[in-house]
Amino acid sequence: MMMPGALSGIRVIESTQHLAGPSCAMFLADMGAEVIKIERPGQGDASRILGKLQNGESPMYTVLNRNKLGMTLNYKDPRAIKIFMELASESDIIVENNRAGVMDRLGLGYDAVRQVNPQIIYASLSGFGQSGPYRDRGGYDTIAQGMSGIMSATGNPGAPPAKAGVPIIDIGTGLFTAYGILSAYIHRQRTGEGQYLDMALLDCAIAFSMWESAAVFSGGEVPSPFGSMHRRNQPHGAFKTKDGYFCIAADQQHHWKRFCELAGLEDLIDDPRFATNRDRVEHLDDLQAAMEAALVHKTSNEWNDILSAEGIPCGPVYRYDQVFDDPHVQHRQMAVDVDHPKAGRITMTNTPLKLSQTPGQVRMPAPTLSQHTDEILRRLGYDDAAVAQYHDEGVV
Repeated sequence: MMMPGALSGIRVIESTQHLAGPSCAMFLADMGAEVIKIERPGQGDASRILGKLQNGESPMYTVLNRNKLGMTLNYKDPRAIKIFMELASESDIIVENNRAGVMDRLGLGYDAVRQVNPQIIYASLSGFGQSGPYRDRGGYDTIAQGMSGIMSATGNPGAPPAKAGVPIIDIGTGLFTAYGILSAYIHRQRTGEGQYLDMALLDCAIAFSMWESAAVFSGGEVPSPFGSMHRRNQPHGAFKTKDGYFCIAADQQHHWKRFCELAGLEDLIDDPRFATNRDRVEHLDDLQAAMEAALVHKTSNEWNDILSAEGIPCGPVYRYDQVFDDPHVQHRQMAVDVDHPKAGRITMTNTPLKLSQTPGQVRMPAPTLSQHTDEILRRLGYDDAAVAQYHDEGVV
């Protein structure tokens, strides 16, 4: 049984593609907002062709665009602009991720929309924001990771710069934007005022680096790659075992002592190189070598049983094809099956938002291209003849 969403009754227009914008709108849709995703006629979102297609449908597109209605508009036609503005006049939020200035040139920017809806909350996501010397550049997750310093601090010591294994900046910008939108919505409830959000991938990437930047601002070290190891706490990272790698976070002193006892490394407890956390960080290479000399005699599963039974924080290093077999992940229902009209039954990552009264939910599959165009046009008052005409003439 589907429970009412916390954002039920809120309407969002999404004019985005790729990842950052669609993820932002997905977060709102998962919480019950009605999201109308607008795409280009005949082509749609660029992510529709990514990955191994299932009956012509992309698994990347289907997860990012679940819980949304889908329509197409040809922004080169003034009639499509009129339709957009009619939707905008009845909506609460607009999310777009074109390059800076594109929506303004189309007549669909914030200044134009607030003429028909002064309370609109309008969020623009771009690589570098709406101001500054780089505003006209295209931006991507990888570029933001590079320019924010994240890439320089990721990977193994001495190896080339590495990006995170998941698109953290695209998805993180989506999260930051959703957070900003909801803040603006609360402000609007109090004052009646709408407002504009200028969101940049680079800004959000730098915001993710608050921990590392603090070291630089304080005159400390410039963060460098540490592999899976923690820069300031040890032992804390992925260590080699008999059959792979296993994560151990025994940096608190009582955990460190108990780990040594369980691993048969009692002699390390009084070793001055490892006496305190700061000592262990300073002598990380020696620490890792000493620990792995013991850890390689048992499998990761064996160490998981031994250490977790004693309350020492630890866990396996899974491949993505192993994650969803874990009984705890299954209990938390972090995978969900959805019936799609073309792709059939598909499995996707579920929302992690488990609110007691209004949890996030996957209520419906991603739309096929232009699936709800006719329904939305009729909702705006267009009759069957006008809808057919607009299809024939490439307006939608």
